[in-house]
Amino acid sequence: MRQCLEFLRHKGVIPPETVRGRLSPVEHETQAFETYLRNERVLADATISYYVPFSREFLADRFGNGRVTLSRLCVGDVVRFVQRQAPRLHLKRAKLLTTALRSFLRYARYRGEIALDLAAAVPVVANWSMTSIPRAIPAESVRQLLASISRRTPTGRRDYAMVLWLARLGLRASEVAFLELDDMDWETGQVSVRGKHGQRTALPLPTDVGEAITAYLRHGRPRSASRRVFLRARAPIGGFRGPSAIGSLVRQALVRADVSAPTTGAHQFRHALATQMLRRGASLTEIGEILRHRRLQTTTIYAKVDLKALRTLALPWPGGAR
Repeated sequence: MRQCLEFLRHKGVIPPETVRGRLSPVEHETQAFETYLRNERVLADATISYYVPFSREFLADRFGNGRVTLSRLCVGDVVRFVQRQAPRLHLKRAKLLTTALRSFLRYARYRGEIALDLAAAVPVVANWSMTSIPRAIPAESVRQLLASISRRTPTGRRDYAMVLWLARLGLRASEVAFLELDDMDWETGQVSVRGKHGQRTALPLPTDVGEAITAYLRHGRPRSASRRVFLRARAPIGGFRGPSAIGSLVRQALVRADVSAPTTGAHQFRHALATQMLRRGASLTEIGEILRHRRLQTTTIYAKVDLKALRTLALPWPGGAR
């Protein structure tokens, strides 16, 4: 029903949805913070979607259902909130919580509600880099997954093409979701990928990927004024809202194919491509160029999966081999 109503609003048949009732003090402050992030800081929607919920939780923890008076915030409020919440979260999400909290406290100082720099009082969550090994889906599992996707239906052709984009070019889920028709140059066989921070990179378009896209555009893509390559199959017809939709499709495809994978997300295909390139003799610099890393340090984590090279660095075991 929500999809039907959204479609009717998009067509102008019914008026836009209105929010009834008064906003709570916490929600009022949260919306003001969201407007600041969007208009003053001009942050990406994905970043805003991370920051806003944490700020809402912080205000609700401090003021409850009562009036929100930011001038009453103190160092103890900030430290206690992080001490209670951080242990419950995954390490990276705890790090994101502290980042969002610092952003909100800087906003409160910007508005003149607080005089002290409470952002400096946010405890630091330890998050050492490269502490884990990239979890890459095996090549055999990728082949099994692709073979399980039926290309006899429009949705199947779309899903097959999207998984192929992830596996062959190592694109991020957001890059697949926001890919547009104008990004592909069929004459030169290249695709212009819009990565992080608006960075654009021209990548070669593999033959099998081009054939999968062509099959979807000709025999699967619904008619739409949208310039997005991949469209939703259900009304209202249009592009995906964000990378989470791509991750959901990958998760469902893995379940249907009964494929054993290290994770259920789309990023494992990116790790798999880097791992395969490394085993075939590609340098870390070349891998970084394909994955469009801005710093070589980001790519060096894949040195951990080169077991053949790491064995040459291993010291003899005391007492001889067993």
